[in-house]
Amino acid sequence: MTTAPPFMVSYGITTKCNLKCKHCYSDSVDHPASDELSTAEALRLMDDLADWGVGLLIIDGGEPLCRDDLVDIVKRASSKGLRTTLGTNGTLIDQTTAKKLREAGVMAVAISVDGADAQTHDSFRGISGTFQQTMKGIAACRSAGLPFQLNTVIRKENLPQLEDSLRLAIDCGANAVEFFDLVAAGRAKQECKSQILDPPERQRVMEWLAQSQRDCPIIIRVPACPMYPLLLQQKHVQPKHFPAEMLHRIPYYRRGCAAGMPMGYVLVRANGEVNPCMVFQINLGSVREQGIASIWENSPVLAELRKKDSLKGRCGDCAYKVTCSGCRGRAYEETGDMMATDPGCWFPT
Repeated sequence: MTTAPPFMVSYGITTKCNLKCKHCYSDSVDHPASDELSTAEALRLMDDLADWGVGLLIIDGGEPLCRDDLVDIVKRASSKGLRTTLGTNGTLIDQTTAKKLREAGVMAVAISVDGADAQTHDSFRGISGTFQQTMKGIAACRSAGLPFQLNTVIRKENLPQLEDSLRLAIDCGANAVEFFDLVAAGRAKQECKSQILDPPERQRVMEWLAQSQRDCPIIIRVPACPMYPLLLQQKHVQPKHFPAEMLHRIPYYRRGCAAGMPMGYVLVRANGEVNPCMVFQINLGSVREQGIASIWENSPVLAELRKKDSLKGRCGDCAYKVTCSGCRGRAYEETGDMMATDPGCWFPT
């Protein structure tokens, strides 16, 4: 029986980046890796994803604008019918670049803003002056008519700024905002593990976000926290500014952790290695050695991951193990067992 493909695929096109972010899940540096997929290999991957029936492609990195053939790869993806978006730090975007990306077929960009002020953002991103450059990139996207959203990593340091960060996204014209729940993967293990929220902090933040969605004019998404949509449902959140049905599209809503799941999510790293998720970094195979659809169908890791009856501990006993199932990336990265209890969960069993 054929397994439905993921709805969303993320392709980390390069490990080169112009910043030095403390949490970088791809361990990006100031030069490309020697084993990155070539242009020809990347174009072939775009063909395979389109033929596979993927609904959404996110091209990120590293910083995708550091790769010279980015526009060619975007053009191939969009010409094949892939709805293509870009994840970027925004510092390399000017009006010419924004226009070029839009004309190549980029549907929207997600721009990282990890603090409501320059000091907080720049300290996390590792380069002074980054906040100012990112805001210029946001203005360029707006001027060029390129839709964008803002992405913010939630951590202890910026908890007092979350309300201002949400207001910043609204005021600058973003069409959505994503608050990433920090997970100890990649460089975050070494550089900012102490910044990860404890379960009571996470509960307070998620309850505040769920309450804020009632009056917020744009949609709020929370990657790496499948408990968040449970709150939306429990609190019967009805947004005032758009149909409530739009909430059903946010990550995990009534579907649980998306990593490696049919109609869910999978990641392709710069060298072609396939992982279930950006924060669930276990090697499933390489697109250099077999097609991504074959990896998806035949991986024993994914076969086990999809057995929600195999969840252990509190996640296995939980009434929400199908509609939540915890963050499998956080469970794996913190315990070494992808089926273990999500250590970030606050829900009682």
